[in-house]
Amino acid sequence: MDKVITCFTKRPDASVRLICFPWAGGGSIHYARWAKTLNNSIEVYSVRLPGREGRAKEPFFQNMQEIIDEVIGVLLPQLKEKPFALFGHSFGAMTSFAFAEHVKKVYNLEPIHVFLSGASAPYSEARLQAPRRSHLSDQEFLVWVTSIGGTPPELLANAELAKLFLPALKADLCVVDNYRCSRPSTPFLSCPVSCFDGKEDVPHDLQAWKDMTSGDFTVQMLSGSHFYLKEEANEKYILDHITKHLETAEMDYL
Repeated sequence: MDKVITCFTKRPDASVRLICFPWAGGGSIHYARWAKTLNNSIEVYSVRLPGREGRAKEPFFQNMQEIIDEVIGVLLPQLKEKPFALFGHSFGAMTSFAFAEHVKKVYNLEPIHVFLSGASAPYSEARLQAPRRSHLSDQEFLVWVTSIGGTPPELLANAELAKLFLPALKADLCVVDNYRCSRPSTPFLSCPVSCFDGKEDVPHDLQAWKDMTSGDFTVQMLSGSHFYLKEEANEKYILDHITKHLETAEMDYL
């Protein structure tokens, strides 16, 4: 499991696990650090995909199903053991949706809360009409990555360093470009879904995510662009929101 999941602080007595999926090209470290801030009742599992960090020599996944199969392959016993919640930003929001849909459909398991950020629902018109980024040239790709922010300028300016992170980013965006799913005809979840987004990011169809659940649905817009969640005040807001709602969900679950 340690190959696929980064868990900096193991909490066997935690009452809920927060499973975090990376943004495109991202690793597992950013979310794994959240364990230092979240309280002891929450254990953080941060997903590490092939082609990055300790898995740098492994080939990238080609499609969403490969990602879901691997993560479920290592986490299924834990999913059955205690309540779990999901968090994903951008590409990670898409992966969280695919994961939630699959575990509900195949195993009749349901998260107690889903937190989604920085992305339109995968079945929304906004997503289906979005420009495909994975086929851009490296130069065009760098221009686009620079425009959305979140990557240190010195990294983008260094051609050798850029060559290290561009392949993972392109591979993940290729998964996004080719991922298709049907709009749920009826909600397949009953848990709350919380959406977040940056006010200065390109507009996303957040309301479309409501189709996945019959439970509570909220949208919070925070200052910043696509990587607004890296800003300290916004990260604190999100973590406070997660803590509050998972503590409430734990009480309901018990």
